[in-house]
Amino acid sequence: MNTYNIKLVMVAICTSLLFVQCADDDDNGNVISQETCDDGIMNGDESGVDCGGSCDPCGVNDLDFSGTYAQEDVMGRPGINTVFSGADDVKNDFNTTIVSDRAAFQPTFEATLEAYHDVYGDALGVDLDYEANILTLDAPTFTTVLAQFDALQVAPDAPTTYFDGTNVLTGRNLGDDVIDISLTLMFGGTTGTRFDGNNGTPQLTSDGAGPGDRDFTLPFPYLEPVNVN
Repeated sequence: MNTYNIKLVMVAICTSLLFVQCADDDDNGNVISQETCDDGIMNGDESGVDCGGSCDPCGVNDLDFSGTYAQEDVMGRPGINTVFSGADDVKNDFNTTIVSDRAAFQPTFEATLEAYHDVYGDALGVDLDYEANILTLDAPTFTTVLAQFDALQVAPDAPTTYFDGTNVLTGRNLGDDVIDISLTLMFGGTTGTRFDGNNGTPQLTSDGAGPGDRDFTLPFPYLEPVNVN
């Protein structure tokens, strides 16, 4: 092949590459950039992601929740399993056991509750036992509530609260200090102040952590605007 023919071939190749590149960049109808109804992107004339416009109407392909499902987990009360189950294998068993079958964990929870009191009693040099709490729940009853009913209940006809002094476990507000409430039920005794750090007692009814800069009356993520001054 002479030099002239080689030049013609090279020009033809370069021209074709230039044409393809221009087609890819400018021709929205080519195969590479064509919008589809299953590309996971809201594009073309869609009114939602892969729906509306020339695609199926939005809503017709929503998830189908009919049928039978197996429970994987429940919305438990914060810290209960962590604090009362003890060993990791017990924690794992608790997490995978349905709520209605958790009565078997009550003896473990009660033993753990009394063990905490023994530890603090030994540190104080006194014989320290659990005392019925501000809800008048003795150790067996309290730990039954913790173990057997460790799921956030909802009371449609009562204020939504973890505990507001009157209503108990009717749900949970974002601003509820559930850890302090739990500690008070564990160590506060009948008055809620048995071991609150006063009168020479250790502070066992609070973790000392407040909401910080979170104002739960604001929209998510509940933070005040940044002070730029």
